[in-house]
Amino acid sequence: MEPKTSIVSSSSSKPSNPNPNPKNRDFLIHLEAYLAKRDGVDKLLKISRYASKIILASSVIPESLPLSLRLKSFESSVGVSRKAFRLGKFVQDVNALRSANISSKEDLLLSILAYGGEGLYYFVEQFVWFGKAGLIDKKNLNSLQKISAWCEFIGYIGSVSLKVKELSQISVDEQCLLSTREVSMIRGIGYADEEEKLRKLRLKKLMKRLSVIQDFADGLMALADISDGKGMLSAPLLLSSAGLLSALISTHKNWISC
Repeated sequence: MEPKTSIVSSSSSKPSNPNPNPKNRDFLIHLEAYLAKRDGVDKLLKISRYASKIILASSVIPESLPLSLRLKSFESSVGVSRKAFRLGKFVQDVNALRSANISSKEDLLLSILAYGGEGLYYFVEQFVWFGKAGLIDKKNLNSLQKISAWCEFIGYIGSVSLKVKELSQISVDEQCLLSTREVSMIRGIGYADEEEKLRKLRLKKLMKRLSVIQDFADGLMALADISDGKGMLSAPLLLSSAGLLSALISTHKNWISC
């Protein structure tokens, strides 16, 4: 079971604007800021875990070699370690739902699905970690993991739906800016402000599209957990690749936002 990053929307309580001058920042200072974030370290662990799973699933290393056993042990340990980063993380979804800009019943429903589903997922995952760490009895661990997977999957349904709506609005805003710029060009007046707004809007559109791809990748893994790894979409190499893709997108988003 893999967590997604905080649902990205225009109403999210987390900062979504990338650093305006990322190229001007000192790399080590930027790296320090990135590693200081919970999600920063978590996604680096996620990359290392799914890179290991891809190597194991592709049979590049024979199972008889000691390195294969070490990779399996490493992958399993990292998976448990990552669950510790979910302690209290459900609070961000509670706050995101409270601050959501809801203008219709449809927005309300989708926001409850997105933030409520993800929030419940993170809440249940705390007890999954307690069970795996030996703090509570493991007899209910399978049931908790199933509940967690369903909450996560429902959260992705709401998240993708919200982001698709936001992408539609971004496209409308983009067309308006293009029309404004065209009028300014015809009149021979400056349009530097419109160019800058277009640049930022297109960057936002790109990040939103990447976020949708990430949700689909994580949703695929959640669906595999619900079906207990059965079915055409539950091949180990496919799921490992989806996990690595999600981790790379998250790392990119977190890097430019810190």
